[in-house]
Amino acid sequence: MHRVRTRLLAAGTMLAALVGGSAVIAQSGDAAPEARYVMDAGTIAGMMGQGDQHELTLRLGSRLAPTGAPRADHFMPAGAKLGASVPLETPTRETGELPDNFQRPKGRLLLYWGCGAKAGPGQPVVIDFTKLAKGAMPPGLFSTRVPADPGPTLANSRTYGHWPNGQKSKSISGQSSLIGQHRIAGSYSPEIAFGLDQDFMAGLRTRSSANADGSLGLSWQGLGNATGYHAWMMGGKDMGQNGGDMVWWSSSATQEFGGGLWSWLAPATVTRLIGQKVVMPPSQTSCTVPAEVKQAAGGMLMGFLYAYGPEANFAFPERPRDPKIAWKPKWTARVRYRSMATFMPGMPSMSDIMSGRGGEEAGEQQPQEAPKKCKPKGLGGMLKKAAGVGC
Repeated sequence: MHRVRTRLLAAGTMLAALVGGSAVIAQSGDAAPEARYVMDAGTIAGMMGQGDQHELTLRLGSRLAPTGAPRADHFMPAGAKLGASVPLETPTRETGELPDNFQRPKGRLLLYWGCGAKAGPGQPVVIDFTKLAKGAMPPGLFSTRVPADPGPTLANSRTYGHWPNGQKSKSISGQSSLIGQHRIAGSYSPEIAFGLDQDFMAGLRTRSSANADGSLGLSWQGLGNATGYHAWMMGGKDMGQNGGDMVWWSSSATQEFGGGLWSWLAPATVTRLIGQKVVMPPSQTSCTVPAEVKQAAGGMLMGFLYAYGPEANFAFPERPRDPKIAWKPKWTARVRYRSMATFMPGMPSMSDIMSGRGGEEAGEQQPQEAPKKCKPKGLGGMLKKAAGVGC
């Protein structure tokens, strides 16, 4: 099973690297702050006996040059269990080009979407990788309706720092808490300070089952602070490496894949996407994967479920109540929350494992995978991170 999961992740990474671009939300007409800070706090439900994990990504972007060497630290509350602070490392700028040993997929990509026992009209959309020009994005894969909002990055900041990084080896604990006071100080931005009363979201409890008509049933325990849900699955027979078919399914009622759906979506964006039937509403706790998806993939599938969560925003000075007064903030900070789960049809869910039913359904006990070190880049890295292999 470890080999199956690894092949699925490799296929997803290869596809994501090929189509690694997506739209970015435009900035508003307000004056740009000197510094922007984003915390992405996620919960990842474990697989095969692994408990829930936490992920935390910190990014500071500034339009100021550093005083001396670029340095910055995020001073944490004690409950974070990360020590007094974590360093935000300034990486070197890279070209963003594909590596020399990158191998393009040789087969086809079959796109399916929507919850239901049978695939809807016009499915699957077939993309033949051999007919695409080098570097070309497959048509109809991403749309501007679901833009990715990365916040500060190395590319859009004069000076930039992030964590995790290579400076210090620290892992966020499953028992860590974000509640309390946070402070960010460094050589290229004004000091940033805010308090949080919202902790990590709870873990998602998912269950998948095979239906008599060949479709797959997917259900989950709803989270009280979820703003909406999105599921997707990827699989295939030869994983697109040897001329075979890769299969990609999205729970969206329309042909929407990737982009911001893999990222962190603001509550207002989620509400809009629910109205467009791209994201499932927070009241929905089940979805049926069409039988054609399982048939095309040969039963070799890996799935992901996202629960988008709340968002906290801070600024200094705060936005004036009078819209006629120009707003010139020194800094802004945003904290985004998400919970997600991975699952494989036929394998026990976390809820089954915790209730003691995992061994009965899995047939045999699987060894726990050791964590791997890697340096994810672009959407390929996002796929690995989303899959819970950690980076």
